[in-house]
Amino acid sequence: MAAADIPDNLAWSALTGPQADVAETLGRAARYRAGFAPLAAVSDWADDRAWADLRDLVGAGTPVTVAGVGLAVPDGWETLGRGDGLQLIDAAAEAADDAEAVTLTTDDVPEMLDLVARTEPGPFTPRATELGRHLGIRRNGALVAMAGQRMRVPGWTEISTVCTDPAYRGQGLASRLVRAHVAEIRRRGEAAFLHVSASKADALRLYLAVGFTVRTTTGFAVVRTPTDEKADS
Repeated sequence: MAAADIPDNLAWSALTGPQADVAETLGRAARYRAGFAPLAAVSDWADDRAWADLRDLVGAGTPVTVAGVGLAVPDGWETLGRGDGLQLIDAAAEAADDAEAVTLTTDDVPEMLDLVARTEPGPFTPRATELGRHLGIRRNGALVAMAGQRMRVPGWTEISTVCTDPAYRGQGLASRLVRAHVAEIRRRGEAAFLHVSASKADALRLYLAVGFTVRTTTGFAVVRTPTDEKADS
């Protein structure tokens, strides 16, 4: 896959394409159904009508997460939190199945939520394992590392929630799980992409070492939809 093949508005492309079955859509706005991912999208950041559709979809005065290349939040929307990041793609990433990696299911969600709470790799919700395969590595029965597949757009799958228990870092567990996902994604005839916060230099070094390439910068924000009074003013 070429870098030009991946859409800038990934969440919109996913929610109106390969993952439409787990989406709620209203006009030019969409979001993942409850429990799958805390992410919403509009068809065009510059389209006021699309943002109005998003307000109507999630309700007035409701926090919602949006993310993507060129993210621009319109006037009247309260920004509760915002960050910058990088989008990386599989240009020449190493791919290798991992014999120690196990598939994580809904039965493992409590442990997965605990690991995410301790390592803060990004959002993870109880039904995330239904969006794509999640792999984990256990030591002495305990889950110590994991990585999953989340957003899907034509030809591309996102690797997300890559994390390792602090006591087991430095052993290459996260790199192994990323390589295993790359191998699986390629077998489907797709390519992998992922996102990393600009503040997480260690994670960026890991992905670059595996062979991912920075494609572009991206933004993410938690915003509150306007109240009806603000929207009508």
